[in-house]
Amino acid sequence: MKKQLFALLVALMPVTGFAAGGAAVHLDEMTPDLHDKASLQNGMKLFTNYCMGCHSLEYQRYARAAEDLGIPQELVEENLIFSEDLAFNDQMRNAMSEGDAASWFGAAPPDLTLEARLRGTDWIYTYLRSFYKDGERPLGVNNTVFPLVGMPNVLEPLQGVQEMVCAETDRPVPGHEPDPLTGKYQSCDVLQVTQPGELEPAEFDQAIYDLTNFLAYVGEPSKLQAQALGPKVLLFIFIFGVIAYLLKREYWRDIH
Repeated sequence: MKKQLFALLVALMPVTGFAAGGAAVHLDEMTPDLHDKASLQNGMKLFTNYCMGCHSLEYQRYARAAEDLGIPQELVEENLIFSEDLAFNDQMRNAMSEGDAASWFGAAPPDLTLEARLRGTDWIYTYLRSFYKDGERPLGVNNTVFPLVGMPNVLEPLQGVQEMVCAETDRPVPGHEPDPLTGKYQSCDVLQVTQPGELEPAEFDQAIYDLTNFLAYVGEPSKLQAQALGPKVLLFIFIFGVIAYLLKREYWRDIH
């Protein structure tokens, strides 16, 4: 019985703290805000411009996203739909065939509609900020969250070139003692931008937040409607409960 309980606890452990190889990694916290329309709109713009060359959102339609995020149809058609084969009411598919994708990357890039629900927003937020230069990899980059990743760093123009360097860090390093004066640890796996991109580090972090926020919305677009409907349902239940209680008292008055 104990073995079964242990197996159940292991199965229920969150997977967001593990990389593809199973090793524990540090994940930066990211709390989605589905009411921040500006963030969601920017996230959709970033996804269509930098991610849809390879990835799709086949369970989401342009029209639904535009309605929920408050984006006019004309702006979506002019700035966010790049394929002549797609229309405003179509699903958010890319133009790459699975055969070409498998030939170029070894496997077709996954659909990302449910990625935030599968891996968690902390994982996505950290992963997209953790690419670094690695000359031994076929695409020239690696990732601390997903070692030996087969995806290019498509956001490098925004972030710049990031490399693994030796530097002081506040995070404890196994097998090393902190500096007695500064209290910091010396680590040689610190990520640092060595060639700046179009955005400052804080601006890039905000862009990745917006992109992750959009993927959180895509994973459960009805959540906004559910949150808006929730207080109304609770109010109805309260009023119905009062009426039911008064009706019960009226019925039982004749019995007693």
